[in-house]
Amino acid sequence: MVADKGYHSGSTVQATAEVPARTYIPEPKRQPRKWAGKAAERKAVYDNRRRVRGIYGKRLLKKRGELVERSFAHCYKTGGMRRLHLRGRESVLKRQLIHVGAFNLSLILRRSLGAGTPRELHNRQAELIFAILCLHTALKMAARPLRRIWTAPLCKSRATRSRLAPRRRHRISGGCATGC
Repeated sequence: MVADKGYHSGSTVQATAEVPARTYIPEPKRQPRKWAGKAAERKAVYDNRRRVRGIYGKRLLKKRGELVERSFAHCYKTGGMRRLHLRGRESVLKRQLIHVGAFNLSLILRRSLGAGTPRELHNRQAELIFAILCLHTALKMAARPLRRIWTAPLCKSRATRSRLAPRRRHRISGGCATGC
């Protein structure tokens, strides 16, 4: 069980130690504790402390921060849920459910499509079309020198060169002053 340091108390850690579960709850900064008559609680707290300081415990707490805390921070600060003014607790809970559901939907879209919002998906489509056009232009430019290499004369006589070289048609200028 991975939790925030606000959930750390001796009785909580001891209760979860009795159930077949391991706790990874960081300890808040507090005064030295007095363990007189609390041997089981002391053992549970010290075991939890040892697990939290280990490599696996640090990895779990980092993952909790990335997945859980970041999403709450996004919903409450950026999403404006901290200053929510509605009448009734049920209305607040409905608004929270819709807001967090939309956030989870954006995570699903980002995972499956690579875009979290419809606007971002639209921009990605434009980027994809632009990338395809750039690739097409680059391939056309790369093919030009290769054509010259492939059509180069194999022997040095003038007659053979003229036969192998591609014919170039020159445009005859019309009556326009610009040559169009």
